[in-house]
Amino acid sequence: MLRTDETRAAPAPQSPLCDPVTLEIVRGAIRAVQAEMEALIERTAISAFIREKKDFYTGLFDADGVMAVGSNIPIFGDMTGPIIREFPLETMREGDLYWYNDCYGSRGAVSHSNDQVLIAPVFHKGRRCAFVMCWAHFADIGGIRAGSISPDATDIFQEGIIVPPTKLSNGGVTNEATLAIFHRNSRFPEQSLGDMRALMAANALGVRRVSELVARFGTDVVADALRQLLDRTRALVREKLAETFDYGTHCFTDAIDSDGHGHGPFKIRFALTREKTASGDRFIFDATGTDDQAPGPVNFLMNPGVPGMALGLYYLGGDPGQVCNAGGPQALDEVRLRQGSLLWPKFPAPLGMRGLTMMRVLAGINGLINSAGGGAPASHSAYVISFMRGTFRTQTGELQAFLMSDGLGVGYGARPYADGIDAVYFVAQENYPVEFLEAGYPVVLRQYGVVRDSGGAGRYRGGCGIVREYEILAEEATFAVRVDSLKNPPWGIAGGRGGGVGSVTLNPGTTNERPIPPLSDGTRLKRGDVLRIETGGGGGYGHPFDRSPTAVLEDVLGGFVGTDAAAALYGVAITGRRIDEVATARLRANRPETRAFHRNEYVDAIS
Repeated sequence: MLRTDETRAAPAPQSPLCDPVTLEIVRGAIRAVQAEMEALIERTAISAFIREKKDFYTGLFDADGVMAVGSNIPIFGDMTGPIIREFPLETMREGDLYWYNDCYGSRGAVSHSNDQVLIAPVFHKGRRCAFVMCWAHFADIGGIRAGSISPDATDIFQEGIIVPPTKLSNGGVTNEATLAIFHRNSRFPEQSLGDMRALMAANALGVRRVSELVARFGTDVVADALRQLLDRTRALVREKLAETFDYGTHCFTDAIDSDGHGHGPFKIRFALTREKTASGDRFIFDATGTDDQAPGPVNFLMNPGVPGMALGLYYLGGDPGQVCNAGGPQALDEVRLRQGSLLWPKFPAPLGMRGLTMMRVLAGINGLINSAGGGAPASHSAYVISFMRGTFRTQTGELQAFLMSDGLGVGYGARPYADGIDAVYFVAQENYPVEFLEAGYPVVLRQYGVVRDSGGAGRYRGGCGIVREYEILAEEATFAVRVDSLKNPPWGIAGGRGGGVGSVTLNPGTTNERPIPPLSDGTRLKRGDVLRIETGGGGGYGHPFDRSPTAVLEDVLGGFVGTDAAAALYGVAITGRRIDEVATARLRANRPETRAFHRNEYVDAIS
């Protein structure tokens, strides 16, 4: 069993060198550096998954490698630790650049092999003062299938080339031979080359901007500012944990359906314990009760910093006066994981589709907060990934290979004060625009919109998923897809109903119609086929009969809720474009009883 605090202990309090005004200037400056680095990646990367979907992130760290500011994404752990373990801090010098994608070697800092991490130290007058990081999903790095992710994978070697912590540039001189080996393993080396150049350029920009910041305020003042921001986040998160979790142990269980190899469901079991000790409260996060690892690629090698990062982002709540940093992970005194489990698998278990489990982990943490009486959102669906690999004819009649990796948004859970968000991919990432898909790939989009009734009913409605219907223009193609939460849909809370489920159908409405398994690879497509993908919705919050009839009418008119569902679930009768108030009063007089959670049925606890 792993017991660790990956983020290193919080530093002892010191007398501040940075005054409050300068602190806010530095806070704004480091967020600006991060945003400028991300803008450079977006504008210069080649592959669609980075340029259009925006599957990339940046971060800044203090001189010891502790995260000072990161993107608002709750799957980061100790990103610099893998580098520092291999390359001691005292050996680093200006112009160095480090690289890895080794999931197991990084202890889950990066959690599937497509994600490449570049980290560079920043020096001022010969003194190391910070680190900058760029991270992005590369479209293809080799492996068993184009795209390097497949439900068919049975070990991580089938998911592409593995790069251990490596010094890519030594004093400003890049090891081009190492890069050549990496690009040679890609089926689309031009994309790999362009994306790596974009990351390297963004890292160089980050080094320059942080150097300018340090030159303006001084190394000691900036270091103290980062320390204060870290302390501020850590104190806030611990304060909120104490408000949410009473003394004792609080538990929650969630599940994913399958691993694509006929196994499942897999239960994810969390417990958070608050203990009183002589030195103060201790908060212990325990995931050791989670089921054993899967033969298929849905294992999530969860860095021990992830639970604290997710809790930290929840408690920060988008406050512009705070920054996402290692204060969240430092707020937990201990994280316990069990080797051989779904969340700490043994090498070389496959990890490529860990996104399903990762999204369930985040929903499970929301459930853990709610089990203690907190006000976290209801559950969300896991974003859908599909891969279409094949050939098409160019205007000159030549056959050309293509890889279309399309990620589709889903519905997010309703909140205690608002509806869930519709059609969200993940955090700041985006669904591909129709125009981009049709211009870049051999498909025509016949339909693109929200899936009616996919959001869980409630006083606040769960977010709706989306539907995409593709007409295939390729000569031939092989299709892979990742959909989850059909058997264990997103849960609703406080009387809210669970979210709807997704589906994948080939040639819908024809004599050739057939369903495609939700976690599968190898489906053959041909020119003229039609492929329909629907994604799931988020859970609802609160009793559906407490939703304003006017809001239900707006949902019906907007295409989010059908008239039948309005009557059956919300108790609102709608005729034409108006509310039938008499029929609505009659429907709502028969108020259904509810329980704490809803997944297929109302239950007192998810188990």
